[in-house]
Amino acid sequence: FTMSRKVVRTSKFRHVFGQAVKADQCYDDIRISQMTWDSNFCSVNPKFVAMIVDASGGGAFIVLPLNKTGRIDMSYPTVCGHTGPVLDIEFCPHNDNIIASGSEDCSVMIWEIPEGGLTTSLTEPVVKLDGHSKRVGILSWHPTAHNVLMSAGCDNVVILWNVARGEAAVRIDSVHTDLIYCACWNRDGSQILTSCKDKALRVLDPRKGTVLYEREKPHEGSRPIRAVFTSDGKILSTGFSRMSERQVALWDPKNFSEPLTLQELDTSSGVLLPFYDPDTNVVYLCGKGDSSIRYFEVTDEAPYIHYLSIYSSKESQKGMGWMPKRGLEINKCEIARFYKLHERKCEPIVMTVPRKSDLFQEDLYPDTLGSEPSAEADEWFAGKDAPPVLISLKEGFATTTKSKEFKVHKSLLKTTTASAGTQPDSSGVIFLSLFGPKTLNVYVFDIVQKRCTDILTEVIFVCD
Repeated sequence: FTMSRKVVRTSKFRHVFGQAVKADQCYDDIRISQMTWDSNFCSVNPKFVAMIVDASGGGAFIVLPLNKTGRIDMSYPTVCGHTGPVLDIEFCPHNDNIIASGSEDCSVMIWEIPEGGLTTSLTEPVVKLDGHSKRVGILSWHPTAHNVLMSAGCDNVVILWNVARGEAAVRIDSVHTDLIYCACWNRDGSQILTSCKDKALRVLDPRKGTVLYEREKPHEGSRPIRAVFTSDGKILSTGFSRMSERQVALWDPKNFSEPLTLQELDTSSGVLLPFYDPDTNVVYLCGKGDSSIRYFEVTDEAPYIHYLSIYSSKESQKGMGWMPKRGLEINKCEIARFYKLHERKCEPIVMTVPRKSDLFQEDLYPDTLGSEPSAEADEWFAGKDAPPVLISLKEGFATTTKSKEFKVHKSLLKTTTASAGTQPDSSGVIFLSLFGPKTLNVYVFDIVQKRCTDILTEVIFVCD
């Protein structure tokens, strides 16, 4: 008879591990917002980290340069132009100094953060966008078109804004019959994916506002559903079963009748926020109120969603920021970085693939989304769909090993022979010990007398 054994699936992400940074690299003493709204409450880019904070008499969020870690003073300036609590913020992918905010005051505001961060509080936005009749809880910039912003409010309306003109270009108000839970773009911005309280997933044509695909009750439970597009056009959703068990599922929108896979995770009550990386096909599930981050690899082979591992900590998360790939430390094989919000601080968490070599790892870092838009707002609204402009991370890669050449003047080693007395040259072994960038000690170990002699040697360093 033939004996069978379980074969472990090969994946370069099997050993990905998460690690929180040291305490001095966290952002401390920040009063994170207490609002019970299921948004990320945090947005990050290679320059700044922004967090929604508690504020009296309106809404505010704080924007910090990435290097301003440690304790943040209570008097640090904020962005405080809203008259109601801020519900969602998102940095523009094409300009690291531009951030959008949506609020309970029914408005969307566009802000410009000065280089180096805020020195005084900002109260006047660059653009104010009015069009919603109820609070605005969802914002999402177009991934490829410049100055195109999508907002969704509690009035069940999705609006596409031409930010450069300060006007609503498309208004989708007849599709959703109830509260919109999430709204996001696909990779080239040619489709919109929404989930709604009426228990339906919808794929929309953003310019026409028509429904392309629809699936009712992708998850049987009544709790909020979250969904994102994967890189090959499939849809990954998180939700709840009828018994309130948390689930993750993968769908093909062209055949919405049955999921490709549906997996049950646990019975916790927090909404799972999916963060999908199209470069590695790894999805990270962060539950609001959880103290862990699960991550899975999405492939074309059944069961399609493969569990990788889990990062666990002691404190629960109130929100989560996600760094774009161009802001990661490539030389440390970092494939993701999260900014976890606690009650009073923000803690970066680094996801790393363990590799022995410190050379650029091309299999981990394919060409990724850059900051250059591939179309202007007017072109996109006129019908132009353009693929994203990709950049290579190798150009920004800095190697950790600097090639240094040093030369030792052999004439100074003649004192070694003299100090060894009558012993032949073969009885002395020379050791070179490098301390710091410009200190070299030369030791001669006398084999017969069993002692070590320290010799001062002139060293010349030639740096590339």
